[in-house]
Amino acid sequence: MPDKAELRIVLANPRGFCAGVDRAIEIVEKALEKYGAPVYVRHEIVHNKFVVDRLRDMGAVFVDELDAVPDGVPVIFSAHGVPKSVPEAAESRNLQYLDATCPLVSKVHRGAERHHADGKHILLIGHAGHPEVIGTMGQLPPGSMTLIETEEDAEKLEYDHPENLAFVTQTTLSLDDTAKIIEILQRRFPSISVPKKEDICYATTNRQHAVKLIAEQTDAILVLGAPNSSNSNRLVEVAKREGCLKSVLVERAKDIDWSTLEGIKSLGITAGASAPEVLVEEVIDACRERYNVTVETITLTDENVTFKLPRQLAS
Repeated sequence: MPDKAELRIVLANPRGFCAGVDRAIEIVEKALEKYGAPVYVRHEIVHNKFVVDRLRDMGAVFVDELDAVPDGVPVIFSAHGVPKSVPEAAESRNLQYLDATCPLVSKVHRGAERHHADGKHILLIGHAGHPEVIGTMGQLPPGSMTLIETEEDAEKLEYDHPENLAFVTQTTLSLDDTAKIIEILQRRFPSISVPKKEDICYATTNRQHAVKLIAEQTDAILVLGAPNSSNSNRLVEVAKREGCLKSVLVERAKDIDWSTLEGIKSLGITAGASAPEVLVEEVIDACRERYNVTVETITLTDENVTFKLPRQLAS
């Protein structure tokens, strides 16, 4: 049997679970402990099949809409946030609900409400169809918000009262792309109101900066994450933009196309904010079967953010 080739694995830190995801998963786990199975969850609690399957095995039932939730059982809203119509519908049925919306997403919601109360029309920088965008747009009456997805959208936008504009952003966007869109909006509408503090969350920011560090010194990068995870897809884009063109998104080790990694000497690994560390370990183990592996970690910063649980579950 031929000798295994050498492979240097470089892990990005921070990677994987953020405080909002930790909190959302813990809400489901503690609700199952407190109320017993089944506990219903509207939409995927976070965008990761491994996490969702594990919670399903524990007794969580994932549904698309509230009408699939029977009376008399608790229901949890996902970390991405929901339109106001959802808790209103739950209350109209006397359903007990727990809101697992990430507090940093809730902060964007409150910012949009403040701008609306001040008579502003709000531009939401984000991706159409993403649950977080649907939830944020659903905080205000229809027509109160316009979605801006691209630089072209920002250049084309026409508004009769430019002095009455404000913007907010989805929390999981590319920092670089968003900065360009904001630059265009501020050039075209100099009086536009800005968020008090950056809307793109600390975890998205840190993971993008960390992947830039490992992209500089690796031949390829694997990003662990789900295909529908916004922050995971942005990590792939950031890595490619930094010059590591062999950067791909994979859900698990079994999804790796090893032929694309032939001849590499160094492999960067990171994980989106809803991907558990066990999947990173799984990939490293798969690499060890094929290579003589050395592992090192490049740390941008250590995260120590935590968020409180809803009062119904606080022990």
